This record gives sequence, structure tokens and C-alpha cells, in this order.
Amino acid sequence: MTFPDDFKINEKWPAKDPSVLQLYSFPTPNGVKVSIALEEMGIPYEAHTVTLADADVRSPEFLSLNPNNKIPAIIDPTAPDGPIGMFESGAILVYLADKTGQFIGTNAAERAEVMTWLMWQMGGLGPMFGQMGFFHKFAGSEIEDPRPKQRYLDESKRLLTVLDGHLEGRDWVAGDYSTADMAIAPWLRALDFYGTKELLGFDGFKNVSAYLDRFLTRDAVQGGLSFLSKAVLTPQLTTCCFAYFFDDLGAHGFNIFFSQRGIARL
Repeated sequence: MTFPDDFKINEKWPAKDPSVLQLYSFPTPNGVKVSIALEEMGIPYEAHTVTLADADVRSPEFLSLNPNNKIPAIIDPTAPDGPIGMFESGAILVYLADKTGQFIGTNAAERAEVMTWLMWQMGGLGPMFGQMGFFHKFAGSEIEDPRPKQRYLDESKRLLTVLDGHLEGRDWVAGDYSTADMAIAPWLRALDFYGTKELLGFDGFKNVSAYLDRFLTRDAVQGGLSFLSKAVLTPQLTTCCFAYFFDDLGAHGFNIFFSQRGIARL
């Protein structure tokens, strides 16, 4: 297999430098996990903006790399056994950590703890926060039954309670700073975008709040959050109109207005 010839996605998002890792993403919590990891690990990469519009994520070119039509996805032309394509943010984090020997522990016990909290985010925090945000910010008054929103709100509070208790006396979730932190913290940051911090009583979770502050002070985190400024811009961006709002911590949130269906795939 060669790159870019054997990867159809290159037809829509052409690589300027095929010798480096190619990232196809958008600044959602899942999207910035990978750009943060790449910055932390010092891996050269080229970023491509793939919007959440169907014209992008459901295009034949993107589906050829990720049939599940979600960002992020990568192509690594320097994988040990030849170029590979990958999707799913958690799988990508583990792959990059294993490849570089960074941020995944130095022995079996440390790796197990990192993997435990990484999977905790993938199976719990991300899905619950995402659904809570959908019902609060996007579904709104058209959903008359309060039970879905309350269910996700209650579960999100429970998860924050778990995390807050675990962080007592700890700077990071699994000993040293790790890929688990790169997965968890972007979802905490997303609560500002969803407008749910007050509903959750976020400021009352003192350990979690301090943890997020620590995370955001890292230079590589800021580099990963602002990956869009480094992205290769293509004509496909004209398929939708989107605006980014920046604060002193970089890309803080975004509003997207699509003519196509499918706004809430965050």
C-alpha cells in the first residue's frame, strides 16, 4: 500500500506533504483529542478540516477511510508495517502512544490504569456529555418529554462526582499525565459550549475544575486546540457556513449552520 495513491480520501483532501501523518478532523471534543496528542508527542502532521456536513463526512472519499462517517481519522504513512488509515479517537490515541512509547505508562500496571480511564471516557463521559449537550443546546423546546434531558444530566453529574473523587490528591487521572487526560479534559472544556456548567454545578467540583485549568495551561494542549489554524483549507469548506469564537485559550466553541441535515454529530 502506498500513500497517497491507495487512499481515496486524498482526492478530496489532498496531502501537501504525504510523508507526514494526515489528520482529518474538526474542533469537537473528540476531534481535538488527536491533535492534542500529536502536539504532545511531537509528531509532525498535516491537518485537514472535515466539517460535520454530510457533504464532507458522508462523502465517498471520507467514507473510504471511515465508514462510520465520524471525525477524527488519520493516515499514518510511517506506520511500522506500511501506511495505515484509522478512525475512532480512542483507538488513535492508543496507537500513537504505543508507536511513540509516550503517555501510556511504563509498565503493565501503569498502562492498565491509563487504559481504564481512557475507556471510562470513551464509554461514559463522552457519550453522556454529548447527549446532554444535544438535548440542552440543540433539541430544545421541540422535545417535550423532560426525561431524556434529565437522564443525561443526572448521569453527567454522577460521572463528574466519580472524577472529582478520583482526582482528590492527584494532578492527573492515571499518575503521570497521559492519553487518558487528553481524552477526558476536552469533554470537560466542551461544557462551556453546551452551556451546561451551571446546570451541572460544575464549579462545585473543585478537583475537576482545577484539573481542567492545569490541562489548559499546557503549551501542546493549546497547539492542539488551535489545530484549525494549521489546517489545509479546501473548497469543500464552502459547503457550509461556520463561525469560530476564540478566547484567550484558543478555539472555545463553534456555531455551525448547515444547509444539509446532521448538525449534532459532535
